[in-house]
Amino acid sequence: MRGVKVLSMASKALQTFEHTIQDANDLLTHFDSLNKSPPPQEIEVLKRASLVMALAALEAYFEDLLSESVAVLCHQQTAGERLSDFFQTSLDNDLTTFHTPSTDRVRPMFVKYLGYDVTEGWSWNNCTPAMARKELNRLAKKRGDIAHRSQRPLPNQPMPHAVTRDEMRKHIYFIKELAKATDVYVQENSSISLTPASKSGAA
Repeated sequence: MRGVKVLSMASKALQTFEHTIQDANDLLTHFDSLNKSPPPQEIEVLKRASLVMALAALEAYFEDLLSESVAVLCHQQTAGERLSDFFQTSLDNDLTTFHTPSTDRVRPMFVKYLGYDVTEGWSWNNCTPAMARKELNRLAKKRGDIAHRSQRPLPNQPMPHAVTRDEMRKHIYFIKELAKATDVYVQENSSISLTPASKSGAA
């Protein structure tokens, strides 16, 4: 299956994300190594933890990408130092309450600081922006339910698993493609380059 083609110069945020998302993969691999028939109940936590870590990596990616983009924007523009400091301080304050990487939180942050709706770039293969927005919201809610309510099965009370192995593989793939699509869209639609220019070459 083909996914998003990343530009030759990926952001530092995406490079960091590609490293941190491995925690989610590692947890799922550990689940596979312990899985047997019937699967031990105590290893189910590894799948739930994998989803939490995957969404945490995506949340950090959005935060890092905004910080990286705003820093370059301030460097390349002719705005005064005080205005640049205000802009960056405002972003720092907003990021303290970002927390959940849902569509309703991601979209206004990018509109406010970069001037466009980044979710319009969330498309790859047969996934449309509308589908990606809906899926991200669904995963963000599921992550919240797991993080705050555990969803650990009670003894002798069968219940559906919070996330299955196959679902988790698909979730990780989706989150990776979403991050790559975001990176491509930001670099194609911003009036800035995420490779900072030298001061002598700045506008």
